[in-house]
Amino acid sequence: MEKYVEMQEQLKLLNVKDPAERLANLAILLGEEKEAPEVKPQYANNHIHTCYSFSPYSPTAAVYMARAEGLQTAGIMDHDSIGGGEEFRKAGKIAGMGTTCGMECRSDLSETRMAGRRLNNPDQAGIAYMAIHSVPATGFARLQEVFGPLREKRNQRNRKMVENINRLMEPYGISVDFDRDVVPISCYEVGGSITERHLLCALSQKIIDKAGKENCAAFVENNLEIPLTGKQKAQLLDVTNPHLLYDLLGVMKAQLVEKIYIPATDECIPFRELVKLAHEVGAILCYPYLGDVTDSVTGDKKAAKFEDDFLEELFEMLKEEGVKGITYMPARNTLEQIRRLQGLCKQYGMTEISGEDVNTSRQSMICKQLELPQFAHLVDMAWKLVEREKEYPV
Repeated sequence: MEKYVEMQEQLKLLNVKDPAERLANLAILLGEEKEAPEVKPQYANNHIHTCYSFSPYSPTAAVYMARAEGLQTAGIMDHDSIGGGEEFRKAGKIAGMGTTCGMECRSDLSETRMAGRRLNNPDQAGIAYMAIHSVPATGFARLQEVFGPLREKRNQRNRKMVENINRLMEPYGISVDFDRDVVPISCYEVGGSITERHLLCALSQKIIDKAGKENCAAFVENNLEIPLTGKQKAQLLDVTNPHLLYDLLGVMKAQLVEKIYIPATDECIPFRELVKLAHEVGAILCYPYLGDVTDSVTGDKKAAKFEDDFLEELFEMLKEEGVKGITYMPARNTLEQIRRLQGLCKQYGMTEISGEDVNTSRQSMICKQLELPQFAHLVDMAWKLVEREKEYPV
């Protein structure tokens, strides 16, 4: 507990509002360090979210937390924004860590042969998440320029989803205000995005405030009529749980999104435009494989079928359209799914990139599966991305 309290105090310093102050505090903390964390070179993570999309960590704090768990290299991956990229690189330099920067977005596949298919997006068919990995610093401004107007369009939809939340919550005297409750918990005003997680985080906090920590589980089950697994119920019943807000958010995301969701349209960049944009900025565009889900590791996805029934056809389309890689998270999938995926990557000449989707305080920066021999190349690739980005002059 003492170690946890100390870490929370450090995070306060690394999550202050000013990026320059965050970086200065990082240098101070590392300078005062009595013993460096144990290095674990068998691990890497290229999919860490920051406060520029949704996360308990600033870019500086993300570097610090990754280092604290033994990582020597780490990668940023925010939704619709690479606004934290410059800070992330600077923090990595201060900490002596290799860094790689990317961003993810939703893309419209209506002009491809995957039109109308349910891919890696649980909320909407015909729209896929895509990961723009290994963006050189020279490409940051261009991506922010393109995605700035799309973030504005996304907010129009966000406001409508908040209205849906409020209609659902009206019987319980709970109301969320987009400008007062949502925007302040984001980095929207400095180039970040606002996602469904922000909306549901604001709602989760309202539920905790209304019901009290001790009655949170009862409110979810009895008032909202959302069934909880044994694990979820134990987490929500624990009044000392430091991750309560994020655990409740996970339940809300898995169970409530379908009731409030409004389909994304204008904010989704057409697939072929995205392929051209990634090439323009010197990045590696990847399709993030989700695979059919049984028991969601992160607790924020229901069991459902996604790409596995037509995976070969998907690979053919990606290759034809100029996508260069596949990104995946070994902890999410079965070994059978991974073996099939790796075989198709080799068959179609796709770069393999990995990273655990970290966006809550409960999650570890480390994917234990990377210890296995069949994933060693993913750690090697992480370092190749670091070196690749150094080749572009700033």
